[in-house]
Amino acid sequence: MIKQKTLSRTLGFLISSLVLFAPFITHSAEHKHNKSSAAISAACNKADSLASLKCSRGPSAVFDTNGRLWLAWAFGGHVYVNFSDDKGNSYSPPVIVNKTPEPIAAKAESPVKIALDEEGNIFVSWTMKLAKRFSGHIRFSRSTDNGVNFSSPITVNDHLEITSHRFQSMALNDRGEIFIAWLDKRDLLAAKKTGNPYTGAAVYYTYSDNQGKSFQPNIKIADSSCECCRTAMAIDKDGMPVILWRHIFDKNTRDHALVKLTDKSLVGKVRRASFDNWQVDGCPHHGPDISVGDDGIYHLTWFNNAPERHGLFYANSDDQGKTFSHLISVGNYNARASHPQVLSSANHVYLLWKEFDGKQSQLISMHTIDNGKHWSAPKALIQSNSANEHPLLLQYNSQVYAAWHRRGEDYRLIALDN
Repeated sequence: MIKQKTLSRTLGFLISSLVLFAPFITHSAEHKHNKSSAAISAACNKADSLASLKCSRGPSAVFDTNGRLWLAWAFGGHVYVNFSDDKGNSYSPPVIVNKTPEPIAAKAESPVKIALDEEGNIFVSWTMKLAKRFSGHIRFSRSTDNGVNFSSPITVNDHLEITSHRFQSMALNDRGEIFIAWLDKRDLLAAKKTGNPYTGAAVYYTYSDNQGKSFQPNIKIADSSCECCRTAMAIDKDGMPVILWRHIFDKNTRDHALVKLTDKSLVGKVRRASFDNWQVDGCPHHGPDISVGDDGIYHLTWFNNAPERHGLFYANSDDQGKTFSHLISVGNYNARASHPQVLSSANHVYLLWKEFDGKQSQLISMHTIDNGKHWSAPKALIQSNSANEHPLLLQYNSQVYAAWHRRGEDYRLIALDN
């Protein structure tokens, strides 16, 4: 009887997924696209391939105060860091972060994360895969000598059973406090042991107030998060983080929730951030993004695929998530508009996402100069016929850049219109 119920649920999930994700199912043109991708990255998959940014997986990037572009990425069981002093035209030799190799989950929704403080310290976080499928630990290392050496990695989740601790986000404030949040299934594991029901995963976080020497005990933010969509984090003007994730409301409504920490160890009220009412018994691997302006306005972007309201969306809040502006629809849903990013700078707000026209992936951007009241027309920035990571938005001084990595090709940095 138990096996029959499990089989029935599995079939139901597959059928519902086919219906709900129909606009994103691969077609023959995309198969050709993937063949081309494989050919381009073949050199990166050879046993004797050298570690290089071109062949990396899951890269992330950030500018320091002097305009140096720092990158963290994974290759062959190691995390590496290198930098560019000429906006990506050339790069320094990579430095190994974890000297002992380990299985690393670094792609798509779970890239390597990098952050810098004003003293030049470099902080790197990633997910180490464990023996069980969909399981992992959140790892962390730091450099206090400008990237010459990195500390031995530590595991920041203090629950060490083999289950899912993944999809982390990381940010630090002007006081040098480091915050890391992730999706965690320790409570699901505990519920199974006692025979109690539990939906989804949970959102946990920890912080360090000693520049990454150690982290505080983990704190739970909320139960019943979606299991495998990335979390997003931004620092509010008071130095406290705001965390955004896909949440499970009611029985299986997969919209978004956010919370602002009122203190380093005090979680504020969890608030619903999207109201699309997407009912799906499965995780779409499609997390949101958030940016907080100097004026304290929260800028949010996300994907949902509800029958009546689907695609990419943007909205903002000027009262810390209590209420939200009228949302706008972004991108071409029929071209699989996906994985949006948002960045606010003064009154300027930038949106960035990917689309697929049946042959090539395109990177698209649009921006506003009045905090989201009026928007520019979408602008295609670059195309690619190879497999690519999700795009990023970066800023140095007043200039905003789109960053995009296609494995087997050079890392691209594109200056956006102001």
